[in-house]
Amino acid sequence: MAAKLKVFLTSDGLTDYYVATSSKPKALAAWGVKQDLFKDGRAEETDDPALTAAALEKPGEVLQRPAGGQPPVIPTLTRPAPRKSLSAPPPRRPPSPPPPPKPSPEALRRLADLERRMAALEASYERQQKEFAADRAALEAPEARARLRYEREKDKLAADLAKARLAAKV
Repeated sequence: MAAKLKVFLTSDGLTDYYVATSSKPKALAAWGVKQDLFKDGRAEETDDPALTAAALEKPGEVLQRPAGGQPPVIPTLTRPAPRKSLSAPPPRRPPSPPPPPKPSPEALRRLADLERRMAALEASYERQQKEFAADRAALEAPEARARLRYEREKDKLAADLAKARLAAKV
């Protein structure tokens, strides 16, 4: 007589994995793990009717659903088949995409022309900025001289005014 099937459940936090097998060790083998997830509470036997019905339809096959008790999703978990020996060749990688096509001579000429024009524009702008700075300095120098002259005259007149007020009170 065949052993009664039970449904076991584990989760990685994002996906719940469940399987219908006759024992916990067979569930661990179906999930492809070697440590006892049942011992540390990361796997359990479940009697959830939705999971049980889906798992019993495909015994021994790992099914998955989004974690958190969402309605079951039935696609099976695919795992690579275990290698028969260590000397087996590694799986083939898909061919790398072809290198991008080389630019045409016309495109290279256009690019060089635009780069030359950009450099000339930047140089012209730098020259203008230097000229503006020189013009600003030329305007600020007379202003600074006028401010200095004003401060000196103001200080002299303020001192003379203070003396005159003092003399008027005597």
